[in-house]
Amino acid sequence: MPAAEESQGVNKVVDSICKLSSDLLAEACRHILFYLQGQTRGVDSAEISDGFQRAGVRCDHEALQNIIRFLLLTFRSAGKSNLSGDNLVSKLEEGSNKWPKASLQVLHRLWSEHGASVHAQQEVQAALSIGQLVDMQWKLGMSICQKSFEMTILQFQNFHKQFKEMAAVMETV
Repeated sequence: MPAAEESQGVNKVVDSICKLSSDLLAEACRHILFYLQGQTRGVDSAEISDGFQRAGVRCDHEALQNIIRFLLLTFRSAGKSNLSGDNLVSKLEEGSNKWPKASLQVLHRLWSEHGASVHAQQEVQAALSIGQLVDMQWKLGMSICQKSFEMTILQFQNFHKQFKEMAAVMETV
């Protein structure tokens, strides 16, 4: 039963999140939200782990990675669905009944603050990924005697027309 296994996996991650104080959870979420907003190049799991250790929370590498993946997936899918803070919390409660109220409050507050910009960033990424760039001039590259040049498609069409005219003139000579 994959649904039961999936639920157990979620509950295991939620159990790991329950060990975190509100401040630690908020800090881990901020790292992830900054990444999803395009403000950082990635999520620094070593920095998150150091924060946990400084606070005296023991968390093995696998549990830390699972927490980061879970929060990343949660925020990413909430951004794609453009969920409100309340809707995010209700979806999390549907997934597991083990959520402590304090953790849900942290997630609600942070998502309410950062959710709109995560959604906007995902809209931009979606537009870029499907090639909806406006004002892009397509160029065609050619190689001539180990030297190359670029021209737009319109320039190439004009060049092709002139080349055909030259070929016609050379045939008549």
